[in-house]
Amino acid sequence: MRRKSKKVKVGNIFVGGDSPISVQSMTNTETKNIKETVNQILSLEKEGCEIIRVAVPDMESARALIDIKKSIHIPLVADIHFDYRLAIESIKNGADAIRLNPGNIGSEDKIREVISAAKHNGVPIRIGVNSGSLEKDLLEKYKRPTPMALVESALRHVGILEKNGFFDIVISVKSSNVIENIEGYMLLAERTEYPLHLGVTEAGTIFSGSIKSAVGIGTLLYHGIGDTIRVSLTDNPIEEVKVGKEILKACGVRQFGIEIISCPTCGRTNIDLISIVKKAENLLKDINKPIKVAIMGCVVNGPGEAQEADIGIAGGKGEGIIFKNGKIIKKVSEDLLLDELINEINKL
Repeated sequence: MRRKSKKVKVGNIFVGGDSPISVQSMTNTETKNIKETVNQILSLEKEGCEIIRVAVPDMESARALIDIKKSIHIPLVADIHFDYRLAIESIKNGADAIRLNPGNIGSEDKIREVISAAKHNGVPIRIGVNSGSLEKDLLEKYKRPTPMALVESALRHVGILEKNGFFDIVISVKSSNVIENIEGYMLLAERTEYPLHLGVTEAGTIFSGSIKSAVGIGTLLYHGIGDTIRVSLTDNPIEEVKVGKEILKACGVRQFGIEIISCPTCGRTNIDLISIVKKAENLLKDINKPIKVAIMGCVVNGPGEAQEADIGIAGGKGEGIIFKNGKIIKKVSEDLLLDELINEINKL
């Protein structure tokens, strides 16, 4: 059962409440390079990104947001650190949300100026706490960035906003340690009803980072925790979106097009299953039908093992079968298997 959380409007979508759990990413371009940034965001949109974040390290980047916004179609989040003026300028130039830690942008007077601008423009604030940037007093108190330290930091920042009458808040408490990441979010979920942005920070390369993110984010989703996610990978941001969507699909909380299930191959496999699956994945990626497709290497076990699939193929020696809902509908040669599968999918 999904955790009850407040619903917060971010641009043209909602985060939290009964809203779908959204997929986010972050550009790795220089934000002030408007053309390059827009092109990357449009590519991410095509892949299914639903919220995009950009770094705002200087005024030129903050002022670039107004032109970036003109060319994209998803909510834009400005990532701010230390300088409250960058937050205000980003809001002025059309940011749909800002990500910051109120405690590191100066005095309470400066924080109030940011809050005033956010209130006036209907812009929510994501409090983003990371294990690598915890306050010194909390590090002294807990000796290291423990889950409780992350939560205390986040709630401290929430208190600053609430004290000044601001409640359109999203929170994240990311750690690079997967288990502590899970523990931190579970602690936080018990202490607040604000929507939570999930992620494992500095997760790593596409291989190790995808695994860490799947375990960290997936475990929390299983427990009903999480309202929006970002997979952090040292790779093209498009890979973050792909992995994020797969995590949501695997957890059964979102459906993005076709789901492929395939066997790992064994000594009974007499067709080039690995190549067939890779080709099928590419051919089916743009078909937006909520169906499960099985691609199995063995005629003996294929339909039985994949009987929950809507449609599938199973290989034999130079040939294979096509089945629907576990029942064989035709036998075809190996070179026609994939074409026939696509034809049958298009009929569904």
